[in-house]
Amino acid sequence: MSQKYRVVVVGMGKRGMHHALAFQANERFEVVGVCDIDPARLDAAAARFGAAQGTDARQLCASLKPDIFCFCTLPNLRSEMVRAGIDGGARLIAFEKPVALNTIEGFEVRKLLAASGVKAVVSHQHRYGEHYRKVKEIVASGALGRVHTVYGTSSGWMTHMLSHLIDYMRWYNAEAPAQWVMAQAAGRGKLADLHPSPDYIGGFIQFANGVRGIVECGAGAPDVPEVDYWWRKCRIGAQGTDGFAEVLTGGGWRAVTKEGASSGPGCMNYDLDMPPYVAEIADWLDDDRKVHSCNFNSAYAGFEIMMGLCRSAATGGQVALPLTGALDEIELLKTHLSGQQVLLSSPVNAKEYGVT
Repeated sequence: MSQKYRVVVVGMGKRGMHHALAFQANERFEVVGVCDIDPARLDAAAARFGAAQGTDARQLCASLKPDIFCFCTLPNLRSEMVRAGIDGGARLIAFEKPVALNTIEGFEVRKLLAASGVKAVVSHQHRYGEHYRKVKEIVASGALGRVHTVYGTSSGWMTHMLSHLIDYMRWYNAEAPAQWVMAQAAGRGKLADLHPSPDYIGGFIQFANGVRGIVECGAGAPDVPEVDYWWRKCRIGAQGTDGFAEVLTGGGWRAVTKEGASSGPGCMNYDLDMPPYVAEIADWLDDDRKVHSCNFNSAYAGFEIMMGLCRSAATGGQVALPLTGALDEIELLKTHLSGQQVLLSSPVNAKEYGVT
């Protein structure tokens, strides 16, 4: 009989509940503990899962000794949570993107995981969507010819969305390493957000296989008018010598190749995307060779691209990868970005960015 893995979930907001429900629905897992600093939310979750509860993640993990420590907290709590999971004896740590808010903490998280040997995954779960996977299938088939460009755009701001865009761009480009980045940014409004970000950032990524990445995130990113729901106005794709293929987070996929034009359905759906993400966790714990698609090393490569873009936007010029020297990239942006109001690409962005 296959081993059943014990799970502690920290943060019982929307994303924490998505994780907990997906774990509990899979017979390979048991949610044994839940944690939150909100008493009402904590009590409701504990009753729903029949799990132990606590307001201190470190204490709860230390007492329950779970196989999996999953945390879905605000992005300013990364190294602290990773350390709690490691010290509590977890074999795998699962957490929300981004990897960190700056390379000071990002380097620390990488160091902690490397020293401990604990596996880790970062929740870039959109890649399990049927429309995302269809575009990957088309790109991998060779139908686009020689791929020369991958791209991603999102109306949402950086710390929410850029990690996703970069992850799927890298996926469509066969996980090729990046050599350098260059970017510009504008707008200080969202630097005060709980997910601190410039209002708009756009830049270029040079990959080692010669492919160029182009990314835009925030108020100045182009609209995706085919998608109604604002947070799902994301477009990620690849262009080659024989055509293109792209996914719209809230609006299916489309492609043009030598065989003609084609398109299909698909929409971001946690109920469909979370089960395979969770199932791969059991597979990786069962067998070291079955590395999770959302493994930390892959997510970290994307994190360095994002932080490199921030460094470039703050101080100018190209930034070589991998990064050296830990910095607080958000503070750099706060220091260097002007107070000029961001300019919109579309009126649909006005409300979210406070532009009248």
